[in-house]
Amino acid sequence: MSPAHSAGEEEVVQSMKHLPLVVLLLCLAAGTAFAQTEQPEEPVPPLRSTSVHDPSIIKAGDMYYVFGSHLAAAKSSDLRNWVSIEDRVHDGNTLIPNVFTELQETFSWAQADTLWAPDVVQLPDGKFYMYYCACRGDSPLSALGVAVADHVEGPYKNLGIIFRSGGGRRAPDGTFYDATKHPNVVDPHVFFDAEGKLWMVYGSYSGGIFIVEMDPETGFPLPDQAYGKRLTGGNHSRIEGPYILYNPDLDYYYLFLSFGGLASNGGYNIRVARSKNPDGPYYDSEGKDMINAHGPRGSFFDDAAIEPYGVKLVGNFLFRVGRNLYGYVSPGHNSAYHDPETNRYFVVMHTRFPRGGEYHEVRTHQIFFNEDGWPVMSVLPYAYETLEAVTAQEVAGDYLYVNHGKDISSQMKPAVSIELNLDGSITGEATGTWRLVGDYFAHLEIDGVLYKGVFIRQWDPTLAARIMTFTVLSEQGVAAWGKAQN
Repeated sequence: MSPAHSAGEEEVVQSMKHLPLVVLLLCLAAGTAFAQTEQPEEPVPPLRSTSVHDPSIIKAGDMYYVFGSHLAAAKSSDLRNWVSIEDRVHDGNTLIPNVFTELQETFSWAQADTLWAPDVVQLPDGKFYMYYCACRGDSPLSALGVAVADHVEGPYKNLGIIFRSGGGRRAPDGTFYDATKHPNVVDPHVFFDAEGKLWMVYGSYSGGIFIVEMDPETGFPLPDQAYGKRLTGGNHSRIEGPYILYNPDLDYYYLFLSFGGLASNGGYNIRVARSKNPDGPYYDSEGKDMINAHGPRGSFFDDAAIEPYGVKLVGNFLFRVGRNLYGYVSPGHNSAYHDPETNRYFVVMHTRFPRGGEYHEVRTHQIFFNEDGWPVMSVLPYAYETLEAVTAQEVAGDYLYVNHGKDISSQMKPAVSIELNLDGSITGEATGTWRLVGDYFAHLEIDGVLYKGVFIRQWDPTLAARIMTFTVLSEQGVAAWGKAQN
């Protein structure tokens, strides 16, 4: 699939390829005539994505950068249109030139020839620090280190390995490494808390997700912490890709996680929990402590044991309108960004697509916070929309509705048709009531469950128009989305 098209747009392109030439020419002529007589209210927001797996975001100057697995990177001025910088590990990579020599110790320990999800942060000395990691893949034989550069695009010079895992050696706590309780040292995210302290959260599967306090002058952990403090996971639970975002208005730290497997049949999905402290404890919307989200002793990839934990923001879903498809397959391993100037919040993730196999692209979605202080994710990719006042008359209408559930599944959740009626009732393939609270807050009670979130107009490429959407969340941590059908 061309990066120039969204998943929905690609479906339209593919369907046109099968039209006879004369029909196609007539369609194009009609489209031209329409464009001359009825100009759209606003230009179509362009979308040119990039294929960076596990994108970690940083803003430097006026540009946004994402760094991902396999030493891939891209940049954007608007979080929607991306230009690739690098796409694979090779000695000509501009981020880390002579990478196999520069990181020889890392590759040797991990028995690997590629790199996994990194993170880049700017420290008080003005330099950029890349936290890289490598792993054999079929075991937690991993190394996590740091490299430094004067410019965000490199070149980065290695400073050394921070942590190792696996290999039948002693762990930093003095015991022999145990993959059921010690971390697989990959997937780092390094961030400053509200008090100016520097932290690194990291981990994937194995012994869980850990956090360690860092020295902002050296970029390395402060001494005597071993692997740090466990926040969640253990016993090989499929939890990875941690990322922590602070909301200064709500004074909460939000821990984003990916549950499930990253492949197209892995059921990857994004979840979140929150805490008043950067190092936890983190709780979900039902008040469950995330420290208890792990499989039982002796288990391996026990998804049923972790499904009840965390607020599930997005999983596999599918909106279908005729031959047009809009949906995601195994969306996950997100980073997040808060723009202090506009007070907008964003999730930046990779996702696969219906009928797209293992091909993946970066997608940016706005996130909003409902009345209970929990994030909800926009239904459609970011297209410069703004949360603003709406009316009940604007909200009422026909919608496609999808409920993301709480499961970890390779199956796509199909959207169904519902109507939000002006009398406050919901009819169709799901029933209940709805109401607009204040300027844009949404309350929907569907099948006896109350969901809270927001109504917001977004750009829908399948309709080539801005439409009303709603994104809401139940107290049980289940997300539900709706997008107008006209």
